[in-house]
Formats: sequence, C-alpha cells, structure tokens
Amino acid sequence: MVNINKARPKLYVMDNGRMKMDKSWMIAMHNPATIDNPNAPTEFVEFPVYTVLIDHPEGKILFDTACNPNSMGADGRWGQITQKMFPIQMEEECYLHNRLEQLDVRPEDIKYVVASHLHLDHAGCLELFTNATIIVHEDELSGTLKTYANNAKEGAYVWADIDAWIKNNLQWRQIKRTEDNLLLAEGIRVLNFGSGHAWGMIGLHIDMPDTGGIILASDAIYTAESFGPPIKPPGIIYDSLGYSNAVEKIRKLAHETKSDVWFGHDANQFKQFRKSTEGYYE
Repeated sequence: MVNINKARPKLYVMDNGRMKMDKSWMIAMHNPATIDNPNAPTEFVEFPVYTVLIDHPEGKILFDTACNPNSMGADGRWGQITQKMFPIQMEEECYLHNRLEQLDVRPEDIKYVVASHLHLDHAGCLELFTNATIIVHEDELSGTLKTYANNAKEGAYVWADIDAWIKNNLQWRQIKRTEDNLLLAEGIRVLNFGSGHAWGMIGLHIDMPDTGGIILASDAIYTAESFGPPIKPPGIIYDSLGYSNAVEKIRKLAHETKSDVWFGHDANQFKQFRKSTEGYYE
C-alpha cells in the first residue's frame, strides 16, 4: 500500500568551486619511489568542492558549507602556505550564499547544517547560519577549538573561520562518540563515522522516494579509488584504523540499504551529478 503522506524532499547538489593539491594528500603513497624510479613524480590534482541542500517538509537541511569566499589572496583567511598547498578557485556564482540565492533560499531559512568535519573546504561558511542548529561530532569541535586556542594560522583548520563561528555564537548540536543513526527528519539519518580522516567525521543517509538511498560520505571516502577495494587511505589522516573501519561501515550500509555512496571529492562522480543549476533529485 502506497503511503501518500510520505515526505517528498528535493535534493540539490551545489557546485562550490575547484581545489588543487598533491595527490599524495588524497591517496597516500600513490606513486612511491623505487630503486628503478628513485625520483617518482608527484601529481597536482584538481577536484570539486560541493555542498548538498535538502529541501525537506520538516525543514531545510544543508550538508557542509564549502570554502569561505575570502579564503585566498594577500588578505585571505587561509595562511599563505595553505593557499599554495590547497589553492581554491571559485567563481562568484560558486560562493555558497550565491548558490543558495539561486534557489531562493536565505541562510536564515536553514534549519540544520550538518558539518561532516571542520576542515577549510567543508566548514568555511558556517558563520552565515546563525539561525540553524549546527550538527558536528563532539571530538571534531573539541579538537578544532584547541587548534584555535593554540593560535595555529596554517593548516586545514582555519583560525579566521573559527573566530567567526565564535563571534557569531553558533548553535551547536554535538554528536557524542556513542551516538549513531540519529533521525534528523523523515528519511534522513545522521551517521557517526568516528575518527579517521579527521578527529570526528559524520555523514548522512538519505532515503529519497524516487532516487533511492544516498550516503553522503564526505571525506570519510575521498573518491572511488579511495573506496576500493582495496581501501586506499588519504595522506591527510588522524586515525588510520578508524578510517578503515569507517569505510567498511559505509560499504556494509550501502550494500544493506542498496544506497549509492557519494564521495567527498570525486571529479568523475561529480560530473555525473545533476547540479542545482540543472535541477534536483527526488
């Protein structure tokens, strides 16, 4: 019997620019030197940065917030070393607030922001969402605030971004280590991936009426190559065992629920996505 009252959310994939970095950060030891090739070349790769908006009858949900528009340049928020190692290119239309405006959505319309983790390319615009509940792993927020307290000006956790979050008095909802599979809205659950790529990673499992199951893995799995098998961990990693456990957890859940896994930065997969300027998923 068909449930005519089933929620029919719309899911939008928003293109927020392109980042580049040494592939060794993405796939650790992807081209190791050997006695026959003692100076194996490194590779500077480009990959997408994107966010997901779920327009749900119970409230709008945003997954990640991309990079801050003021990240690059002499007066940019990112340190000069960070800018050279992880340069981001964003046209103005790619800025998160502009992508939302294209959909007639204002930051104050967002009910929940799910922060997969707090790296520079995923949490750069959190300060905009002062009305929302910001959902984040407790270990991720704790570690990030310690980085801020230590006045670290280079690296994946951006001091000026964190400073803006504090000054804007964001409303945090911390996911505890023991919490998992939390119902956020009909058909949408928060997944706790634990430590791995970062101190504490979370994702979403979304059950769309027409599209089916989607797991937003973020950087718990960078790309299809990372996913394997075999699993290929990244060079940016906090807990290698936790990383492998998270990947296998996602693989198991995807199999059991017949869900697609959406990776954090897979250029080939991203090309196949229907972007917010083209339409949405139902």
